[in-house]
Amino acid sequence: MAIRPPLLQRGDTIGLVTLGSPLDAIIINTGAQFLRSMGFNVVFGRHVFSSGGIVAASAQQRADDLMNMFLDPSVKMILATRGGTGVQTILPYLNFEVIRQSPKIISGYSDLTVLINSLYQFSNLITFHSLMLIDFRLETPAYNFNQFFEATSTLNSPRIIQNPPDVALRSLVPGNVTGPIVGGNMTSLVNALGTPYEINTQGKILFLEETHSPTTMIFRYLTQLLMSGKFQDCLGIIIGECTNCPVSYGTTYDDLINNLLVPLRKPLIINLTTGHGFYKAAIPIGANVNLNSTDNTLTVIEPTVS
Repeated sequence: MAIRPPLLQRGDTIGLVTLGSPLDAIIINTGAQFLRSMGFNVVFGRHVFSSGGIVAASAQQRADDLMNMFLDPSVKMILATRGGTGVQTILPYLNFEVIRQSPKIISGYSDLTVLINSLYQFSNLITFHSLMLIDFRLETPAYNFNQFFEATSTLNSPRIIQNPPDVALRSLVPGNVTGPIVGGNMTSLVNALGTPYEINTQGKILFLEETHSPTTMIFRYLTQLLMSGKFQDCLGIIIGECTNCPVSYGTTYDDLINNLLVPLRKPLIINLTTGHGFYKAAIPIGANVNLNSTDNTLTVIEPTVS
């Protein structure tokens, strides 16, 4: 069973870190103030405001910020400011055993996908494919906050992950499987293939989402995941949205799913709202879930915090 981090409560301290691309200081400070208005204390990583080009700071500096948050006993949750690119470069500098001994809530999506899956894979820690600092703002829909806090601030179990009422989950291959859930952004996962941090899908339920990639690129990603055995190893498949993904050669995102994944005959649902879409379901990486693609339900069957 994976390690559950301690639950988050009002008055707790949240540590902010920039682990990939830089983010404007005004946006960071605005998000920090929003968290304070919700009743949390905020501390900043040393390099949270750094801007060194494509990435905010060196890999060692960004990794040190993350490790310092895990080592700080006053910090209950670690929140990435944004994704962007370059998160995977910090992985060789992390001490996964120290992280295992100091479990905390950590949340993110996009390029954070490779981190949150590695923390589960190497530290056995449940992490959250959910909100980043850029999502803590007035414009964020209540659905996203409800999902986030139900996953991180309650012991509710079982928890059914439901799309907003006007967005239906759809089954393409019926079935019923239970296992740990892993996955996230396709770009991030494919970039890690062939490295020590390649995702392990053996006996897992794999979910995927993407943004701003034409369907020619999605075709490449899905083919690479197929040829590396990731779909063959998994128990079932959940496909999220592909936001702002242009159609290429008259072939849509749905066409690719039907042509490449349906023939595998693994339990398969599509249209989960998480990641880059407007609505963001909170997916607990490493937690046991039940995927019932006959009834179109996704249920987290254990508490994800302690």
